[in-house]
Amino acid sequence: MTTQALNSLAKASSPYLRSAMHQPIRWYEWGEEAFAAAARENKPILLDIGAVWCHWCHVMDRESYDDAEVARIVNENFIAVKVDRDERPDIDSRYQVAVSSISGQGGWPLTAFLTPDGKPFYGGTYFPPDDHYGRPSFKRVLLSIANAYGEKHGDVIEQASMVENALSHAEAFAGRSAQFSPQVIEAIIQSALGMFDARNGGFGQAPKFPHPGMLDLLIDQYVRTGNNELRNVFVITLERMANGGVYDQLAGGFHRYSVDEHWVVPHFEKMSYDNSELLKNYVHAYQATGSEFFADIARDTIRWMDEWLSDREHGGFYASQDADYSMDDDGDYFTWTVDEAKAVLDEEEAKVACLYYDINEVGELHHNPAKNVLHVRASVEEIGKRLGLAPERVRELLDVAKKKMYAARLKRPTPYVDKTVYVGWNALCISAYLEAAKALALEEARHFALRSLDRLLAEGWNSERGLRHVVAYSDPQVELRDVAGVLDDYAFTTVACLDAYEASGDLSYFNFARRIADRVLERFFDPVSGGFFDTEQQPGAGEKVLGVLGTRRKPFQDSPTPAGNSVAAIALLRLYAYTNDASYREKAQQTIELFTGVAGQYGLFAATYGIAAVHFSQPHTQTIVVGDDELATQLYSTAAAPFALNHAVVKLASNEAVPQNLPPVLAETIPNVPGVESGKSVAVVCSGFTCQPPVFGVGELKQLLDTVQKRVA
Repeated sequence: MTTQALNSLAKASSPYLRSAMHQPIRWYEWGEEAFAAAARENKPILLDIGAVWCHWCHVMDRESYDDAEVARIVNENFIAVKVDRDERPDIDSRYQVAVSSISGQGGWPLTAFLTPDGKPFYGGTYFPPDDHYGRPSFKRVLLSIANAYGEKHGDVIEQASMVENALSHAEAFAGRSAQFSPQVIEAIIQSALGMFDARNGGFGQAPKFPHPGMLDLLIDQYVRTGNNELRNVFVITLERMANGGVYDQLAGGFHRYSVDEHWVVPHFEKMSYDNSELLKNYVHAYQATGSEFFADIARDTIRWMDEWLSDREHGGFYASQDADYSMDDDGDYFTWTVDEAKAVLDEEEAKVACLYYDINEVGELHHNPAKNVLHVRASVEEIGKRLGLAPERVRELLDVAKKKMYAARLKRPTPYVDKTVYVGWNALCISAYLEAAKALALEEARHFALRSLDRLLAEGWNSERGLRHVVAYSDPQVELRDVAGVLDDYAFTTVACLDAYEASGDLSYFNFARRIADRVLERFFDPVSGGFFDTEQQPGAGEKVLGVLGTRRKPFQDSPTPAGNSVAAIALLRLYAYTNDASYREKAQQTIELFTGVAGQYGLFAATYGIAAVHFSQPHTQTIVVGDDELATQLYSTAAAPFALNHAVVKLASNEAVPQNLPPVLAETIPNVPGVESGKSVAVVCSGFTCQPPVFGVGELKQLLDTVQKRVA
């Protein structure tokens, strides 16, 4: 294809936009040029929002936007604007709310029709090329909208005004704040328990999403209370997911969600943020139950992330892996026919693998019934009885079969990996790796997480500009756009810096956390009502507010990543624990109380709020381990073993490093605790700004931690 055949998206940086550069549509990127053209030509804007990993986005691209007749209609009647929702979450979130108010649903691809000044008046998600699925054809929609805009202009403007009003009220929490009560945590949990699927695990019916924030909240509450009902919920859910097709049985890592209630048939895309948060779940479940199964899944998830989503040379985590490798594919890379399995396995291996992974002549995929989604159907013991083999032999055969099948899969055409490095998603991955490294003693994971954070801070943070949203694009040859960081980027990175301080004892990470948090308070915090806006309150010099970007949002729901307001509150409370700076706690309290009146109604989607509420209502606890011998390692492992949301563990290498590597509160107390300067390895447990006498043995530390945690539970 010649350069002349490409549209303007050839100059884009986002891989999703660049995937449409060949289309006959005269696409614009979001920006002043597109809005000026719409105003000049008095045409409505066709806004398409999608993502490179989105299957139905690619379907609509192929069926409609690649079509010459559709392109003619669009080019004659509309100004077409394409947006990558990963690159511009601020645009996506607002138009999702707008289209949901019009059509009752959101999702991707998001198809919205806007007035020339960017106000939405009609929209939906996927539109088929012909009347199908109970939806009108895209051509019919385009012609109807063009006709309405020309002949019923007053009605269009009135509709746009109504949608704008709905958008402005969608997340207006003013007037709903209430005095905080820990009862809100129980209300959130009870809402989730009412949706628990006791047979299959998870919450609600198909399609099923994992809801990792809720699982972490349940794990924490189980550890505090010993309530076996809570244990049952997270254990069944995590086991069913890990044994299901939503988990990649060969490579490790989780697909985005399951289309059925049994966790068998997934949507095959794999997102960094799903895997980071589920990695935490499995680590925490291991800490809470001692189940090696959960630890194995955590290690296996890291194995996949290391292999597929990690920039091993520079540090950093990639964004996602596609579901498909071509327009004609729908999960073929990840699935197997009986013949495909038998082609790479010997007879005995094939018998065991087909029983274990439920590989049959008729599989689960509608477009190709011979294709099977690998999931664990029978236990090793059951297979052994059926085939007359010892369990150890079954495990040996399965191990060999798994390696052979994965090696064969690697030779297939591979779904695209989006190597874009997003700041917020990287921060989530960094925190997850550090959490796993702490509980499972994974030094390589700790090292890579710290190296990734170093890259994020070096390339993504500037004391004048603040945080970028993107550190690097998938194609290293494209221009690095200066996309401003959003609340999630700041909140997640602050938490990652605190996690890095605790993992390394290097105070520079703590200082970064404080600087970034102070920037959040300066640019995102609402001093009148409390809470944080998702974008900086004032646009940069010379920037115009385009479309509905001027609408203020205070993101509260976990959807799908943890909610920015809740994570910001957690970050401030953790900073308060290290500084005793009351303003941090006050701002966190304002944020928490802003949503207290409505949090219980949001249930699953308020889980991270529930976690913030735990941090707010429970005294913070820190265990400081000083020393660099084997005893110090044992003390650290002992302190890191139990799970509690409000417990931090910091290890300092030697007594000489103590004063200069402690944040303000601990710097005032720890050096003065008798015994810390003795030269022996020692652990000091502090809770609520009060430090206990030092301990010098593992058993003594374990007993002290048990006592302190029971006191705060």
